[in-house]
Amino acid sequence: MLPIVLWPDPRLAQVCEPVGEVTPALRQLARDMLETMYAAPGRGLAGPQVGVMQRIFVMDVTWKEGNPNPQVILNPEIEPLGDEVSCRAEGCLSIPGILTDITRPARVRMRWRDLEGEAHEAVLQDFAAACAQHETDHLDGIVTLMRLDPAARARADAEYGA
Repeated sequence: MLPIVLWPDPRLAQVCEPVGEVTPALRQLARDMLETMYAAPGRGLAGPQVGVMQRIFVMDVTWKEGNPNPQVILNPEIEPLGDEVSCRAEGCLSIPGILTDITRPARVRMRWRDLEGEAHEAVLQDFAAACAQHETDHLDGIVTLMRLDPAARARADAEYGA
């Protein structure tokens, strides 16, 4: 289990470095991140949320429905597909107890590498698209609070105590 970095820790507002070579230490980090995510219990967890300033995240959007599908995502690139957007309440393990309504593209194409160095590409939609975008935001130094208009941000900050 890894300790989860909480907002307003400045690491959560930093852009992460690309992951280079896949090492045994990186493989162990991915296992630890998945264990931490499941225990939290969350559906995604990004490197900076555990103090690792690299472009890695883990996600499993279906495990809470009994269909585990853990994924380790290295150096993701996300491209919106179409004009359709979706607004949903998003929680964040680094901002516990706060749900914020975030509008994002409803469909995206994500490209990434896995722990074997293999390149992948997939079209994601609905919750999977939102989760991947949320975690990629972390790698770009963005937390959900930063996506809110000023009034909503002030309410969320007050509720969180920031």
